[in-house]
Amino acid sequence: MSNRNIIIIAGGTLIILMFVMFMMGENNRGAQVSQIMRGQEGVNQMVPQEESKERNVLLSAQGISNESGIATLTETNGTVAVNLYLTGYVSNVAQPAHIHAGLCPGVGAIRYPLNPVVNGKSTTILNVTLMQLKQSPLAINVHKSNTDISTYTSCGSL
Repeated sequence: MSNRNIIIIAGGTLIILMFVMFMMGENNRGAQVSQIMRGQEGVNQMVPQEESKERNVLLSAQGISNESGIATLTETNGTVAVNLYLTGYVSNVAQPAHIHAGLCPGVGAIRYPLNPVVNGKSTTILNVTLMQLKQSPLAINVHKSNTDISTYTSCGSL
Protein backbone atom coordinates (compact mmCIF):
# COMPACT_ATOMS: atom_id res chain seq x y z
CA MET A 1 0.00 0.00 0.00
CA SER A 2 1.44 3.37 -0.96
CA ASN A 3 1.92 6.28 1.43
CA ARG A 4 -0.76 8.20 -0.48
CA ASN A 5 -3.33 5.44 0.12
CA ILE A 6 -2.43 5.32 3.82
CA ILE A 7 -2.88 9.10 4.08
CA ILE A 8 -6.25 8.90 2.29
CA ILE A 9 -7.45 6.12 4.60
CA ALA A 10 -6.22 7.94 7.71
CA GLY A 11 -7.88 11.17 6.55
CA GLY A 12 -11.15 9.37 5.85
CA THR A 13 -11.08 7.76 9.28
CA LEU A 14 -10.48 11.15 10.89
CA ILE A 15 -13.40 12.67 8.98
CA ILE A 16 -15.68 9.85 10.10
CA LEU A 17 -14.62 10.29 13.74
CA MET A 18 -15.17 14.05 13.54
CA PHE A 19 -18.56 13.45 11.93
CA VAL A 20 -19.61 11.04 14.70
CA MET A 21 -18.56 13.55 17.36
CA PHE A 22 -20.49 16.32 15.54
CA MET A 23 -23.60 14.19 15.25
CA MET A 24 -23.57 13.17 18.92
CA GLY A 25 -24.24 16.80 19.75
CA GLU A 26 -27.02 17.14 17.17
CA ASN A 27 -30.28 16.10 18.87
CA ASN A 28 -28.97 12.71 20.06
CA ARG A 29 -28.23 11.55 16.52
CA GLY A 30 -25.09 9.79 17.80
CA ALA A 31 -26.98 6.52 18.29
CA GLN A 32 -28.23 6.63 14.71
CA VAL A 33 -24.74 7.34 13.36
CA SER A 34 -23.34 4.44 15.40
CA GLN A 35 -25.97 2.12 13.96
CA ILE A 36 -25.12 3.19 10.42
CA MET A 37 -21.37 2.90 10.98
CA ARG A 38 -21.80 -0.75 12.02
CA GLY A 39 -23.05 -1.51 8.48
CA GLN A 40 -20.91 -2.55 5.53
CA GLU A 41 -17.91 -0.29 5.16
CA GLY A 42 -17.89 1.84 2.02
CA VAL A 43 -21.46 0.98 1.03
CA ASN A 44 -24.21 3.59 0.93
CA GLN A 45 -27.14 2.11 2.75
CA MET A 46 -30.45 2.92 4.32
CA VAL A 47 -30.99 1.80 7.90
CA PRO A 48 -34.63 1.49 9.01
CA GLN A 49 -35.61 3.34 12.15
CA GLU A 50 -38.94 3.22 14.01
CA GLU A 51 -41.03 0.90 11.82
CA SER A 52 -39.79 2.19 8.45
CA LYS A 53 -40.87 5.78 9.15
CA GLU A 54 -37.28 7.00 9.08
CA ARG A 55 -34.32 6.24 6.82
CA ASN A 56 -30.70 7.31 7.05
CA VAL A 57 -28.52 7.59 3.98
CA LEU A 58 -24.74 7.93 4.10
CA LEU A 59 -23.47 10.78 1.92
CA SER A 60 -20.00 9.95 0.65
CA ALA A 61 -17.44 12.52 -0.52
CA GLN A 62 -17.18 12.77 -4.30
CA GLY A 63 -14.08 13.58 -6.35
CA ILE A 64 -11.53 15.48 -4.30
CA SER A 65 -14.18 16.81 -1.92
CA ASN A 66 -13.85 16.22 1.81
CA GLU A 67 -17.59 16.65 2.25
CA SER A 68 -19.49 13.70 3.69
CA GLY A 69 -22.35 13.18 6.07
CA ILE A 70 -25.80 11.77 6.53
CA ALA A 71 -29.30 12.40 5.23
CA THR A 72 -32.21 11.57 7.50
CA LEU A 73 -35.57 11.07 5.79
CA THR A 74 -38.53 11.06 8.18
CA GLU A 75 -42.11 10.42 7.08
CA THR A 76 -44.94 12.15 8.92
CA ASN A 77 -48.55 12.30 7.70
CA GLY A 78 -47.71 11.55 4.06
CA THR A 79 -44.77 13.96 3.78
CA VAL A 80 -41.05 13.33 4.10
CA ALA A 81 -38.65 15.67 5.89
CA VAL A 82 -35.18 15.44 4.35
CA ASN A 83 -32.48 16.65 6.76
CA LEU A 84 -28.90 16.83 5.50
CA TYR A 85 -25.93 17.04 7.87
CA LEU A 86 -22.46 17.41 6.31
CA THR A 87 -18.90 17.86 7.48
CA GLY A 88 -16.00 19.23 5.44
CA TYR A 89 -18.11 22.01 3.87
CA VAL A 90 -16.98 25.54 3.03
CA SER A 91 -18.56 28.01 5.46
CA ASN A 92 -21.29 30.38 4.29
CA VAL A 93 -21.59 28.88 0.79
CA ALA A 94 -25.05 27.82 -0.38
CA GLN A 95 -24.71 24.37 -1.94
CA PRO A 96 -27.54 23.16 -4.19
CA ALA A 97 -28.89 19.74 -3.27
CA HIS A 98 -31.32 17.44 -5.06
CA ILE A 99 -32.75 13.97 -5.15
CA HIS A 100 -31.77 12.66 -8.59
CA ALA A 101 -32.87 9.66 -10.63
CA GLY A 102 -30.25 6.90 -10.64
CA LEU A 103 -27.52 5.86 -8.25
CA CYS A 104 -24.25 7.42 -7.12
CA PRO A 105 -21.96 8.50 -8.60
CA GLY A 106 -23.66 8.70 -12.04
CA VAL A 107 -26.91 10.42 -11.11
CA GLY A 108 -29.49 11.43 -13.71
CA ALA A 109 -32.25 14.02 -13.86
CA ILE A 110 -33.41 15.95 -10.80
CA ARG A 111 -36.54 14.37 -9.30
CA TYR A 112 -36.90 16.51 -6.17
CA PRO A 113 -35.09 19.78 -5.48
CA LEU A 114 -33.92 20.20 -1.88
CA ASN A 115 -33.17 23.40 -0.01
CA PRO A 116 -29.51 24.40 -0.33
CA VAL A 117 -27.03 23.13 2.23
CA VAL A 118 -25.56 26.05 4.19
CA ASN A 119 -22.91 25.48 6.83
CA GLY A 120 -23.48 21.74 6.65
CA LYS A 121 -27.27 21.71 7.14
CA SER A 122 -30.43 21.64 5.06
CA THR A 123 -34.06 20.75 5.72
CA THR A 124 -36.73 20.21 3.06
CA ILE A 125 -40.30 18.88 3.30
CA LEU A 126 -41.39 16.77 0.29
CA ASN A 127 -45.00 15.91 -0.53
CA VAL A 128 -44.22 12.21 -1.04
CA THR A 129 -44.00 9.11 1.15
CA LEU A 130 -40.96 6.96 1.82
CA MET A 131 -42.66 4.19 -0.16
CA GLN A 132 -42.92 6.48 -3.19
CA LEU A 133 -39.22 7.33 -2.89
CA LYS A 134 -38.36 3.62 -2.87
CA GLN A 135 -40.16 2.88 -6.16
CA SER A 136 -37.20 3.77 -8.36
CA PRO A 137 -33.44 4.15 -7.90
CA LEU A 138 -32.75 7.60 -6.46
CA ALA A 139 -29.76 9.40 -4.96
CA ILE A 140 -29.20 12.54 -2.91
CA ASN A 141 -26.53 14.71 -4.47
CA VAL A 142 -24.91 17.89 -3.14
CA HIS A 143 -23.19 20.33 -5.51
CA LYS A 144 -20.23 22.60 -4.75
CA SER A 145 -22.06 25.92 -5.30
CA ASN A 146 -24.53 27.72 -7.55
CA THR A 147 -21.62 28.85 -9.73
CA ASP A 148 -20.03 25.37 -9.84
CA ILE A 149 -23.12 23.18 -10.13
CA SER A 150 -21.32 20.52 -12.19
CA THR A 151 -18.98 19.65 -9.29
CA TYR A 152 -20.52 17.09 -6.95
CA THR A 153 -19.26 17.19 -3.36
CA SER A 154 -21.23 14.33 -1.82
CA CYS A 155 -23.71 11.67 -2.87
CA GLY A 156 -25.75 8.89 -1.29
CA SER A 157 -27.97 6.31 -2.98
CA LEU A 158 -31.42 5.80 -1.48
